[in-house]
Formats: sequence, C-alpha cells, structure tokens
Amino acid sequence: MARLARVPRTLALALAGVTAVLVLLTSFVLAQRATLADMREAQETTLRSRVQALESTLSRQRAVATVLADDAAVRAALGDPREAKLAAVSQKLARLREETDSAVIYLLDLRGIALAASNWRQPDSFVGADYSFRDYYRQALRDGSATQFALGTVSNRPGLYLSHDIRTEPGGSDQPARALGVVVVKVEFDRLEAEWRQAGDLTYVLDGAGQIILSSQPDLRFVPPAPVGRALASRQAVPGTAWSMVLVSSSAPAAYAGGFAAGSAGFLLLLAAVIASLRLRARRRARRAAEAERRYRIDLERAVDERTRALSEEIRERRAAEERLDRLRGEMVQANKLAALGQITAGVAHEVNQPLAAIRLLAENGIAMMPSDAAPELAGNMDSILRMTDRISRITQELRGFARKATGDLGPVVLAPALEVAALLTAGRRKAEGIQLELPKLAPDLSIQGETVRLEQILVNLLQNAQEALSGRAGAGLIRVLVDADDQRVRIAVEDNGPGLAPQIARQLFTPFATSKPQGLGLGLVISQDIARDFGGSLRAEDPPGGQGARFVLDLPRAA
Repeated sequence: MARLARVPRTLALALAGVTAVLVLLTSFVLAQRATLADMREAQETTLRSRVQALESTLSRQRAVATVLADDAAVRAALGDPREAKLAAVSQKLARLREETDSAVIYLLDLRGIALAASNWRQPDSFVGADYSFRDYYRQALRDGSATQFALGTVSNRPGLYLSHDIRTEPGGSDQPARALGVVVVKVEFDRLEAEWRQAGDLTYVLDGAGQIILSSQPDLRFVPPAPVGRALASRQAVPGTAWSMVLVSSSAPAAYAGGFAAGSAGFLLLLAAVIASLRLRARRRARRAAEAERRYRIDLERAVDERTRALSEEIRERRAAEERLDRLRGEMVQANKLAALGQITAGVAHEVNQPLAAIRLLAENGIAMMPSDAAPELAGNMDSILRMTDRISRITQELRGFARKATGDLGPVVLAPALEVAALLTAGRRKAEGIQLELPKLAPDLSIQGETVRLEQILVNLLQNAQEALSGRAGAGLIRVLVDADDQRVRIAVEDNGPGLAPQIARQLFTPFATSKPQGLGLGLVISQDIARDFGGSLRAEDPPGGQGARFVLDLPRAA
C-alpha cells in the first residue's frame, strides 16, 4: 500500500516540476519579446531622428552652394578675376562658412583652379590649387551639380563635397547661358559623429556601394559593415541621397528583463510550493490526534495571520513604490519635453541664420547694383533691411548663447551684460502683459566669480517666476532688480508686487518637483540654487519690503 501511495505522489511532484519549468520558460520568453519590441520601437524612433538631423545638414549645405551659384559678386569675380574682386569673394565665403558650419567653401574656374576660398588667409589655403581631377568638378560642369564623399587632398580629413556650376545670365535664344566655374562646399560630420558616439549605440552610414562613410566608431570608416549577430539593428534610407543609416544596439537588456521575469515567477512558484507544503503537513498532523490537530491549527492560523499581514504590508509598500515610480516617470517625461523645447529653440535660432544671411547678401547686392540716380527712399529701404537683419542676428546669437551648454569652469563674469541678456530673453512676455522692469545702473567692471551661461540661467529663471506671478494684473505689474556689492560679495535682489508666496509653497520652495504652476515642473529654483552653491554663493527667499509680493536674493562672491 505504501508503495502504491508513493507512485501518485512521485508523479505529482514530477508534474509540478515540469509545470514550474514551463512557467519559468514562458515568463522568460514573453518578457524578452516584449522588451525587444519596446527596444526596437525606441531604436527606430532614434534612427528617424538621426536621419532627419543628417538630412537637415545636407539640405542646408546644398542651399549654400545653390545661393552662391546665383550670386552676382561670384559671377563678376569669375568673369573678371582681378585680385580685389577675388579677395572680396573669399571674405564672403569665409563669413558664410562660419554662419553655416561648413568645413570649407571655394570657387573653381573652368580649368579647375581655385580662385577664392574661405580659408584664403590660412597656411593651407586652397587658392591656386588644381582640382580638375575631382569627380565633383567634372560632374558639376556636365550635369549642373554633383555630390562626392572623399578624403581631402590637403587636410586628409573625410567629408562630403557638394558642387554646383556657375553660369552667366542667358541673353535670349542667340546668347545662351555659358559656364563660368564651379562653387564647392565641403561638409565634415565630426560633430554629428561625436553625438552618435556619446549616445553609446553603434551608428553608421553606408554609401551606395555598401561602404561605411560615417560612423560613431571612426575606425570602421571606409570598410564594409560587419555582421551584427544577436544585436538589434535598424536601417533607414537618407532622403535625397543613395545613403542609408544603420543603428545597432545591444540586446542584453531584453535578456535581463527575461531573467527578471523568470526569477519573479520562480519566487511566486516557490511561495505557492511552501504554502502547499504547509497545508499537507497540517493535514498529516490533523490525522494523528484531535488535540494535536487543534493545537497545530491554532499555531498554523497564527502563522498564516502573521504571513498575511507581512504580505499585505509588502503589497502596500510595492504599490507605494509603483506610485512613486509613476510620478517620477511623469516628471522625467516633462523634463525631457522641456529639454527638447530648449533644443528646438536653439535649433530655430540656428536655422534662422541661413535665410538671414541670404537676405543680407541680397540686400548688399541690391545696394551694389543700385543706379546712382535711384530714389533716396529706395536706398533708405535697403539700409533698413540691413539694420533689421543685424538686429535679428543679435537676438539669435543671444538665444544660441543661452542654449549653449555650460563649460563648468568658473571665472570673472561681468554682471551688467548677463543681466541685459536675461532681460532681453524674457522681454516678450513682459511687453505682451504690460509688466514694467526696473534695472539698476551697474559699474562696467562689477563682476562675480562664476560662469556666464549658468548665471544667465539663474537670472532668467528669477525674472520668469516674477513675470508669471504678475500675469493678469493689467499693466500694474512691476519687477525691480536691486544690486548691492561690497569688497567680497555681490547681492542681487529680484522683487515683484505680485500676490506673494503661499505658506505651503514657501515651506517647500527649494524642494524638487514642488510647484504651484499648473504646467510647472518644480525644478527651476532647485537648479538655480545648486548653480549658486557651485559658484560659492546662495539663493534664498526673503520677506518683501512692505509685505507685498515676493523677493529672491542671489548672493555671489565678487571677482577679484
């Protein structure tokens, strides 16, 4: 009988073991597949973003070559290559190179000789060099434009050469347009490859022949790509070219997720096995004696109650942790949105420079081609265009400087320009809502020990907070900036006549993610306080004079 009872028990244990193995394998496979799907979706999104960035760079540089091909000064220099005209064209090419982030821009005549170049004053100037052997030169004369990725003969650095032919204006059927030369724009992708390298994943671009021409790992350039093995790989064509971009990521996180899921399932199975074992032992003990069964049941119920309370407490803690994780995820999503908004703003400011340069170039050409007997109003309008382009250029330079990453090096920073930049960057909302800003007259040599970009970040945050507090006051809003300095410290106070700080907000003013704004993130004052501490100073809120509004005081060390 004992042997017959042992057979079903052994079979049950075997079935339980097989079931446990199946559950663990199923948990591992499902978690791994779900993680792989999420990783692939994220990878494709990242790849699309990088392809768009590369496409934007190529489109911008093609536009430079196209604009120069229609430039009257360039045509005049090719038609009459005197030294003064060529020098003026070289200066213009140098300015365009700086404004468009090109590597070099140069002008070739019909013989392939470089007559003007953006590096005309450098020791390795292209002026006078013969480029008639280059495919982009011959193809541009034949087809009108050309693209070639190659190593530079002088710099020995890889880059993309964009060329466009330059022709005279057609004079009718009896005088067709004729070729004058070729303009060439070289683009290097060091910055783009560095961004890919910082991201950690392997990113490379293949040309039409299947060779790697751009890569986050420079040693892979100009060789066929190696097999990716078990890694995740996505590929997408680069519009307007024969290129394609490939993004390769490690699949290890999917294996980690599968292992974690299998471990969790194993823990639950083990817990179920323990509970089942306890129940079987309880049944066996119950059959021995009624009294022993009663005592055992009491003990078992007590143990179950304690275990239930422990499990309930664990479940509550886990739910609380999940809720905190959800909040943090939401807050990080908002932070990423703000970071993306800052990048978009900086990108817009950067992209404005190209059409702005074209407008200025056309205006200068218009002035140069204006007849001597032109109306004075026409000359005044052209001068107004030049002044407005200068003004827009200053504004975009300030935006790009504010969006630029801080270096982390501390040094003397003149306070007056930083305060002016902060006022300029926040002027739009004040003007729209009629808010007045009173700035102090500062000594031109008054400096603090810090860093320009991060100091501007603090000042912009304080001014924006004051403006938001004054929103909707219909022209009665006033913001005052007061500066008090001695030999050691400089104290900058920002006051407003708004409703002031609520007590519950004042108590957690510098606590991360604590905010009273519906769309706020609660990180501005926290980051500003950390920057002030890095400078060796402090940021605090004080009681406003007269008891109305809010007052923030930035205390910084004075530069020697």
